[in-house]
Amino acid sequence: MRSPSARRLRRQYANVKYPLVLLRFEDGHEIHLKKGESKGFDAFVGETIKIVAVWDPTARDREVIAVLKAEQLEEET
Repeated sequence: MRSPSARRLRRQYANVKYPLVLLRFEDGHEIHLKKGESKGFDAFVGETIKIVAVWDPTARDREVIAVLKAEQLEEET
């Protein structure tokens, strides 16, 4: 659980390369982005976000392509 003083950031991610990408947050929620989609979201300073590529949605195979802190992602424009 985040402390009330945790600073919230507005970030965005664009999937330009993979058939499907999951943004997996520390609290367990996920954002799904198909190729060509972009999404803005709230994250907290210091929060770790895993970026996971899904090549075949019917298979269980996943590839972690990056593990970033929220402040490393692009600011929402």
